[in-house]
Amino acid sequence: MPTKRRLSTEAEAAALASGIRLRIIRLTSYGAMTNKELAERLGRDPATMLHHVRRLVETGFLAPQEPRRGTRGAKEIPYRSTGLSWQLENDDVEPAPLNEAMLEAYLAEFAEAEPGEVDSSRLVFQVPPQDVEEFKERLGELLEEFSRRPDAPGQGRTAVYVSIYPSR
Repeated sequence: MPTKRRLSTEAEAAALASGIRLRIIRLTSYGAMTNKELAERLGRDPATMLHHVRRLVETGFLAPQEPRRGTRGAKEIPYRSTGLSWQLENDDVEPAPLNEAMLEAYLAEFAEAEPGEVDSSRLVFQVPPQDVEEFKERLGELLEEFSRRPDAPGQGRTAVYVSIYPSR
């Protein structure tokens, strides 16, 4: 059964139109992270990271968890992804900013991977438009099926980036 989706609001679409925010959502989808941990992991300064974290909290993509004490006794708030980004349909928004953000996030993550860890494919095929729609639908169903599998603690995660466009 596919995930029930709704159209994103303008604020939600704007929040997602940032590669760094998409990476924050991904990093916190399997475990809560503090602003400091996110800043260190993504190589950003904590003040800039806090701006992005707050924006994601305001738009419902991140949820603060129970505060905890850091290494020096300071109060730290971990954040966890709510899963909202996977529940949205972005058909009503200008696609370019979101597409650019997804590509930016992908390229940053790809650059961190070891060459032997990446399995790439590229394919160009010629089919009628209705078959392209069928391809998108079936591929979406496959991605949806794997995304619904239960989390397995301690297991690695696999990232997939798909881009379908006219070949000229």
